[in-house]
Amino acid sequence: MASTETGVDIKKDDSPAGAESQDPHDLAGVEAGLDALDSVRVDRTPLRETLTGKVLPPVVAVALVLVVWQVLVWAKVTDSYKLPAPSAVWNELTDAWRQGTLLEYIWTSVSRGLLGFAMALAIGTPLGLLVARVKFVRAAIGPILSGLQSLPSVAWVPPAVLWLGLNNSMMYAVILLGAVPSIANGLVSGVDQVPPLYLRAGRTLGATGLRGTWHIVIPAALPGYLAGLKQGWAFSWRSLMAAEIIASSPDLGIGLGQLLENGRTANSMSMVFLAILLILIVGIAIDLLIFSPLERRVLRSRGLLVTH
Repeated sequence: MASTETGVDIKKDDSPAGAESQDPHDLAGVEAGLDALDSVRVDRTPLRETLTGKVLPPVVAVALVLVVWQVLVWAKVTDSYKLPAPSAVWNELTDAWRQGTLLEYIWTSVSRGLLGFAMALAIGTPLGLLVARVKFVRAAIGPILSGLQSLPSVAWVPPAVLWLGLNNSMMYAVILLGAVPSIANGLVSGVDQVPPLYLRAGRTLGATGLRGTWHIVIPAALPGYLAGLKQGWAFSWRSLMAAEIIASSPDLGIGLGQLLENGRTANSMSMVFLAILLILIVGIAIDLLIFSPLERRVLRSRGLLVTH
Protein backbone atom coordinates (compact mmCIF):
# COMPACT_ATOMS: atom_id res chain seq x y z
CA MET A 1 0.00 0.00 0.00
CA ALA A 2 1.19 3.53 -0.74
CA SER A 3 -0.16 6.35 1.48
CA THR A 4 -1.01 9.75 0.00
CA GLU A 5 -1.37 13.07 1.73
CA THR A 6 -5.17 12.72 1.82
CA GLY A 7 -4.84 9.47 3.71
CA VAL A 8 -6.27 7.37 0.95
CA ASP A 9 -4.48 4.11 0.38
CA ILE A 10 -3.69 3.26 -3.23
CA LYS A 11 -2.99 -0.37 -4.20
CA LYS A 12 0.08 -0.73 -6.37
CA ASP A 13 -0.26 -3.07 -9.37
CA ASP A 14 3.03 -4.53 -10.59
CA SER A 15 1.48 -6.31 -13.61
CA PRO A 16 1.89 -4.82 -17.12
CA ALA A 17 -0.78 -2.36 -18.21
CA GLY A 18 -3.79 -4.06 -19.81
CA ALA A 19 -2.52 -7.57 -19.01
CA GLU A 20 -4.79 -10.06 -17.32
CA SER A 21 -3.61 -12.53 -14.78
CA GLN A 22 -3.39 -16.04 -16.18
CA ASP A 23 -3.21 -19.30 -14.33
CA PRO A 24 0.10 -21.09 -15.03
CA HIS A 25 -1.83 -24.35 -15.13
CA ASP A 26 -3.95 -23.03 -18.03
CA LEU A 27 -0.85 -22.11 -20.00
CA ALA A 28 0.61 -25.52 -19.31
CA GLY A 29 -2.61 -27.13 -20.56
CA VAL A 30 -2.51 -25.11 -23.79
CA GLU A 31 1.12 -26.08 -24.40
CA ALA A 32 0.33 -29.73 -23.72
CA GLY A 33 -2.54 -29.59 -26.20
CA LEU A 34 -0.34 -28.07 -28.90
CA ASP A 35 2.31 -30.70 -28.24
CA ALA A 36 -0.35 -33.39 -28.58
CA LEU A 37 -1.40 -32.01 -31.95
CA ASP A 38 2.19 -32.00 -33.15
CA SER A 39 2.76 -35.53 -31.94
CA VAL A 40 -0.18 -37.15 -33.75
CA ARG A 41 1.03 -40.33 -35.37
CA VAL A 42 -0.44 -41.72 -38.54
CA ASP A 43 -0.32 -45.49 -38.20
CA ARG A 44 -1.08 -48.06 -40.85
CA THR A 45 -4.54 -49.55 -40.47
CA PRO A 46 -4.34 -53.24 -39.50
CA LEU A 47 -5.23 -55.67 -42.26
CA ARG A 48 -8.00 -57.27 -40.21
CA GLU A 49 -9.62 -53.90 -39.59
CA THR A 50 -9.40 -53.04 -43.29
CA LEU A 51 -11.00 -56.33 -44.28
CA THR A 52 -13.86 -56.05 -41.77
CA GLY A 53 -14.46 -52.33 -42.27
CA LYS A 54 -14.02 -51.85 -46.02
CA VAL A 55 -13.95 -55.20 -47.82
CA LEU A 56 -16.56 -57.22 -45.96
CA PRO A 57 -19.53 -54.78 -46.22
CA PRO A 58 -19.54 -54.54 -50.05
CA VAL A 59 -18.97 -58.29 -50.35
CA VAL A 60 -21.97 -58.93 -48.11
CA ALA A 61 -24.04 -56.44 -50.12
CA VAL A 62 -23.14 -58.13 -53.43
CA ALA A 63 -23.89 -61.56 -51.98
CA LEU A 64 -27.27 -60.32 -50.76
CA VAL A 65 -28.12 -58.94 -54.21
CA LEU A 66 -27.20 -62.26 -55.82
CA VAL A 67 -29.33 -64.17 -53.35
CA VAL A 68 -32.36 -61.94 -53.96
CA TRP A 69 -31.76 -62.16 -57.70
CA GLN A 70 -31.68 -65.96 -57.61
CA VAL A 71 -34.78 -66.12 -55.41
CA LEU A 72 -36.67 -63.97 -57.92
CA VAL A 73 -35.59 -66.33 -60.71
CA TRP A 74 -36.73 -69.37 -58.72
CA ALA A 75 -40.05 -67.65 -57.94
CA LYS A 76 -40.54 -67.05 -61.69
CA VAL A 77 -41.71 -63.47 -61.18
CA THR A 78 -41.25 -62.98 -64.93
CA ASP A 79 -40.15 -64.88 -68.01
CA SER A 80 -36.62 -66.25 -68.04
CA TYR A 81 -35.68 -64.30 -71.15
CA LYS A 82 -36.51 -61.08 -69.27
CA LEU A 83 -34.73 -61.99 -66.04
CA PRO A 84 -31.87 -64.45 -66.61
CA ALA A 85 -30.35 -66.34 -63.72
CA PRO A 86 -26.98 -65.21 -62.31
CA SER A 87 -25.53 -68.44 -63.71
CA ALA A 88 -26.56 -67.39 -67.24
CA VAL A 89 -24.73 -64.08 -66.88
CA TRP A 90 -21.72 -65.93 -65.50
CA ASN A 91 -21.76 -68.27 -68.51
CA GLU A 92 -21.86 -65.22 -70.79
CA LEU A 93 -18.83 -63.84 -68.95
CA THR A 94 -16.84 -67.08 -69.18
CA ASP A 95 -17.68 -67.44 -72.88
CA ALA A 96 -16.37 -63.93 -73.59
CA TRP A 97 -13.23 -64.74 -71.59
CA ARG A 98 -12.57 -67.98 -73.47
CA GLN A 99 -13.09 -66.21 -76.80
CA GLY A 100 -10.59 -63.53 -75.77
CA THR A 101 -13.08 -60.67 -76.26
CA LEU A 102 -13.82 -59.74 -72.63
CA LEU A 103 -10.68 -57.69 -72.04
CA GLU A 104 -11.09 -56.16 -75.50
CA TYR A 105 -14.55 -54.90 -74.59
CA ILE A 106 -13.26 -53.39 -71.37
CA TRP A 107 -10.06 -51.88 -72.78
CA THR A 108 -11.82 -50.30 -75.76
CA SER A 109 -14.07 -48.30 -73.47
CA VAL A 110 -11.58 -47.65 -70.66
CA SER A 111 -8.88 -46.35 -73.00
CA ARG A 112 -11.34 -44.00 -74.68
CA GLY A 113 -12.74 -42.84 -71.36
CA LEU A 114 -9.36 -42.12 -69.75
CA LEU A 115 -7.95 -40.36 -72.82
CA GLY A 116 -11.10 -38.28 -73.21
CA PHE A 117 -11.03 -37.40 -69.51
CA ALA A 118 -7.37 -36.36 -69.78
CA MET A 119 -8.25 -34.01 -72.64
CA ALA A 120 -11.20 -32.65 -70.68
CA LEU A 121 -8.88 -32.07 -67.72
CA ALA A 122 -6.42 -30.15 -69.90
CA ILE A 123 -9.22 -27.93 -71.22
CA GLY A 124 -11.45 -27.62 -68.17
CA THR A 125 -8.73 -26.63 -65.67
CA PRO A 126 -7.50 -23.42 -67.36
CA LEU A 127 -11.08 -22.61 -68.37
CA GLY A 128 -12.21 -22.93 -64.75
CA LEU A 129 -9.38 -20.71 -63.53
CA LEU A 130 -10.22 -18.12 -66.17
CA VAL A 131 -13.90 -18.10 -65.21
CA ALA A 132 -13.10 -17.95 -61.50
CA ARG A 133 -10.54 -15.14 -61.70
CA VAL A 134 -11.86 -12.86 -64.46
CA LYS A 135 -15.22 -11.25 -63.72
CA PHE A 136 -16.03 -10.47 -67.36
CA VAL A 137 -15.40 -14.07 -68.43
CA ARG A 138 -17.54 -15.37 -65.56
CA ALA A 139 -20.39 -13.08 -66.51
CA ALA A 140 -20.06 -14.10 -70.17
CA ILE A 141 -19.70 -17.89 -70.09
CA GLY A 142 -20.36 -18.88 -66.46
CA PRO A 143 -24.10 -19.43 -67.07
CA ILE A 144 -23.32 -21.28 -70.30
CA LEU A 145 -21.08 -23.74 -68.44
CA SER A 146 -23.82 -24.36 -65.89
CA GLY A 147 -26.33 -24.94 -68.66
CA LEU A 148 -24.01 -27.34 -70.50
CA GLN A 149 -23.47 -29.28 -67.29
CA SER A 150 -27.21 -29.89 -66.94
CA LEU A 151 -27.61 -30.94 -70.59
CA PRO A 152 -27.87 -34.75 -71.02
CA SER A 153 -24.77 -36.17 -72.66
CA VAL A 154 -26.79 -38.24 -75.09
CA ALA A 155 -28.02 -35.00 -76.72
CA TRP A 156 -24.54 -34.41 -78.13
CA VAL A 157 -24.28 -37.73 -79.95
CA PRO A 158 -26.42 -36.95 -83.05
CA PRO A 159 -24.73 -33.61 -83.85
CA ALA A 160 -21.29 -35.10 -83.16
CA VAL A 161 -22.00 -37.92 -85.62
CA LEU A 162 -23.16 -35.43 -88.26
CA TRP A 163 -20.18 -33.14 -87.72
CA LEU A 164 -17.38 -35.68 -87.35
CA GLY A 165 -18.72 -38.99 -88.62
CA LEU A 166 -18.55 -42.44 -87.00
CA ASN A 167 -15.02 -42.37 -85.64
CA ASN A 168 -13.09 -41.90 -82.41
CA SER A 169 -13.07 -38.12 -82.86
CA MET A 170 -16.83 -38.18 -82.42
CA MET A 171 -16.45 -40.20 -79.20
CA TYR A 172 -13.92 -37.76 -77.76
CA ALA A 173 -16.05 -34.76 -78.74
CA VAL A 174 -19.00 -36.17 -76.80
CA ILE A 175 -16.77 -36.86 -73.79
CA LEU A 176 -15.36 -33.33 -73.84
CA LEU A 177 -18.77 -31.70 -74.11
CA GLY A 178 -19.96 -33.75 -71.16
CA ALA A 179 -16.90 -33.48 -68.86
CA VAL A 180 -15.36 -30.04 -69.42
CA PRO A 181 -18.25 -28.07 -67.84
CA SER A 182 -18.18 -30.25 -64.72
CA ILE A 183 -14.41 -29.88 -64.25
CA ALA A 184 -14.51 -26.13 -64.86
CA ASN A 185 -17.47 -25.57 -62.53
CA GLY A 186 -15.85 -27.69 -59.83
CA LEU A 187 -12.71 -25.57 -59.95
CA VAL A 188 -14.76 -22.37 -59.93
CA SER A 189 -16.59 -23.59 -56.83
CA GLY A 190 -13.31 -24.44 -55.14
CA VAL A 191 -11.77 -21.04 -55.94
CA ASP A 192 -14.85 -19.26 -54.63
CA GLN A 193 -14.35 -21.00 -51.28
CA VAL A 194 -10.73 -19.89 -50.87
CA PRO A 195 -10.52 -17.48 -47.88
CA PRO A 196 -9.55 -13.96 -49.04
CA LEU A 197 -6.93 -13.90 -46.29
CA TYR A 198 -4.94 -16.55 -48.18
CA LEU A 199 -4.90 -14.39 -51.31
CA ARG A 200 -3.84 -11.26 -49.40
CA ALA A 201 -1.11 -13.19 -47.59
CA GLY A 202 0.12 -14.57 -50.91
CA ARG A 203 0.26 -11.11 -52.48
CA THR A 204 2.15 -9.82 -49.46
CA LEU A 205 4.74 -12.57 -49.92
CA GLY A 206 5.02 -11.83 -53.63
CA ALA A 207 2.88 -14.69 -54.93
CA THR A 208 1.00 -12.89 -57.68
CA GLY A 209 -0.13 -13.84 -61.17
CA LEU A 210 0.64 -17.38 -62.24
CA ARG A 211 2.80 -17.93 -59.17
CA GLY A 212 -0.06 -17.03 -56.87
CA THR A 213 -2.43 -19.24 -58.84
CA TRP A 214 -0.09 -22.22 -58.64
CA HIS A 215 1.03 -21.84 -55.02
CA ILE A 216 -2.06 -20.29 -53.38
CA VAL A 217 -5.26 -20.63 -55.39
CA ILE A 218 -5.04 -24.20 -56.67
CA PRO A 219 -3.88 -25.80 -53.38
CA ALA A 220 -6.55 -23.94 -51.42
CA ALA A 221 -9.24 -24.85 -53.98
CA LEU A 222 -8.18 -28.49 -54.17
CA PRO A 223 -11.19 -30.05 -52.34
CA GLY A 224 -13.71 -28.40 -54.67
CA TYR A 225 -11.51 -29.09 -57.69
CA LEU A 226 -11.27 -32.78 -56.76
CA ALA A 227 -15.06 -32.97 -56.43
CA GLY A 228 -15.30 -31.48 -59.92
CA LEU A 229 -12.85 -34.07 -61.23
CA LYS A 230 -14.91 -36.93 -59.82
CA GLN A 231 -18.05 -35.50 -61.36
CA GLY A 232 -16.18 -34.89 -64.60
CA TRP A 233 -15.13 -38.54 -64.78
CA ALA A 234 -18.72 -39.62 -64.14
CA PHE A 235 -19.87 -37.41 -67.01
CA SER A 236 -17.05 -38.70 -69.22
CA TRP A 237 -18.02 -42.31 -68.60
CA ARG A 238 -21.73 -41.71 -69.11
CA SER A 239 -21.11 -39.68 -72.25
CA LEU A 240 -18.93 -42.43 -73.68
CA MET A 241 -21.51 -45.12 -72.94
CA ALA A 242 -24.22 -43.04 -74.64
CA ALA A 243 -22.02 -42.53 -77.70
CA GLU A 244 -21.12 -46.23 -77.93
CA ILE A 245 -24.75 -47.30 -77.62
CA ILE A 246 -26.01 -44.96 -80.35
CA ALA A 247 -23.05 -44.86 -82.74
CA SER A 248 -22.16 -48.23 -84.23
CA SER A 249 -19.39 -48.89 -86.73
CA PRO A 250 -16.89 -51.72 -87.35
CA ASP A 251 -14.09 -49.14 -87.32
CA LEU A 252 -14.96 -48.18 -83.74
CA GLY A 253 -14.59 -51.67 -82.31
CA ILE A 254 -16.85 -53.10 -79.63
CA GLY A 255 -16.83 -51.35 -76.28
CA LEU A 256 -19.08 -51.89 -73.30
CA GLY A 257 -21.78 -49.59 -74.64
CA GLN A 258 -21.78 -51.40 -77.98
CA LEU A 259 -21.91 -54.73 -76.12
CA LEU A 260 -25.02 -53.50 -74.34
CA GLU A 261 -26.62 -52.52 -77.64
CA ASN A 262 -25.64 -55.87 -79.21
CA GLY A 263 -27.40 -57.65 -76.36
CA ARG A 264 -30.54 -55.62 -76.97
CA THR A 265 -30.41 -56.32 -80.70
CA ALA A 266 -29.92 -60.06 -80.12
CA ASN A 267 -32.65 -60.09 -77.43
CA SER A 268 -30.09 -61.56 -75.01
CA MET A 269 -30.73 -60.30 -71.49
CA SER A 270 -27.73 -62.20 -70.18
CA MET A 271 -25.49 -60.15 -72.48
CA VAL A 272 -27.30 -56.96 -71.46
CA PHE A 273 -26.81 -57.76 -67.78
CA LEU A 274 -23.15 -58.58 -68.39
CA ALA A 275 -22.58 -55.23 -70.10
CA ILE A 276 -24.34 -53.36 -67.28
CA LEU A 277 -22.25 -55.15 -64.63
CA LEU A 278 -19.00 -54.45 -66.48
CA ILE A 279 -19.88 -50.76 -66.87
CA LEU A 280 -20.63 -50.59 -63.14
CA ILE A 281 -17.46 -52.44 -62.16
CA VAL A 282 -15.23 -50.17 -64.26
CA GLY A 283 -16.82 -47.05 -62.78
CA ILE A 284 -16.30 -48.33 -59.23
CA ALA A 285 -12.74 -49.46 -59.97
CA ILE A 286 -11.71 -46.06 -61.33
CA ASP A 287 -13.13 -44.34 -58.27
CA LEU A 288 -11.39 -46.74 -55.85
CA LEU A 289 -8.03 -46.76 -57.65
CA ILE A 290 -7.72 -43.07 -58.59
CA PHE A 291 -10.14 -40.68 -56.93
CA SER A 292 -10.52 -42.21 -53.46
CA PRO A 293 -6.73 -42.22 -52.80
CA LEU A 294 -6.49 -38.62 -54.03
CA GLU A 295 -9.38 -37.60 -51.79
CA ARG A 296 -7.85 -39.30 -48.74
CA ARG A 297 -4.51 -37.63 -49.43
CA VAL A 298 -6.10 -34.18 -49.66
CA LEU A 299 -8.12 -34.69 -46.48
CA ARG A 300 -5.10 -36.07 -44.62
CA SER A 301 -2.94 -33.12 -45.68
CA ARG A 302 -5.54 -30.82 -44.10
CA GLY A 303 -5.76 -32.78 -40.88
CA LEU A 304 -9.29 -33.99 -41.66
CA LEU A 305 -8.44 -37.68 -41.96
CA VAL A 306 -6.08 -38.85 -39.21
CA THR A 307 -5.72 -42.37 -37.90
CA HIS A 308 -4.29 -42.60 -34.40
